[in-house]
Amino acid sequence: MEDEIVFRALADPSRRRLLDLLFERDGRTLSALESELPMTRFGVMKHLRVLQEAGLIATRKVGRERLHYLNPVPIQLISDRWINKYMDHQQHEDAAGDRRADASGVLNLREDT
Repeated sequence: MEDEIVFRALADPSRRRLLDLLFERDGRTLSALESELPMTRFGVMKHLRVLQEAGLIATRKVGRERLHYLNPVPIQLISDRWINKYMDHQQHEDAAGDRRADASGVLNLREDT
């Protein structure tokens, strides 16, 4: 269920843009984020709420302002669960294929640089 919430939050290009902005410079105010996007303040607030519910951002109140910070942990968990697992599998398959080709006497034409 948690993965589903994160995937839904990441599905929207405006929310991905907000995450990119926070990656570039963390701890931005709503006004700073709003100035970077072609939408209303309320639109940005709505997207920030979805990101916060998914755990992708954290908000801290400093004086009268709220600062928004990127939380990369859910993205890393998604990567570990859904990307790295298959990448590791593919690398093992590629290595096994190379060993089979070498064992059969077939010339390995890959260049190792």
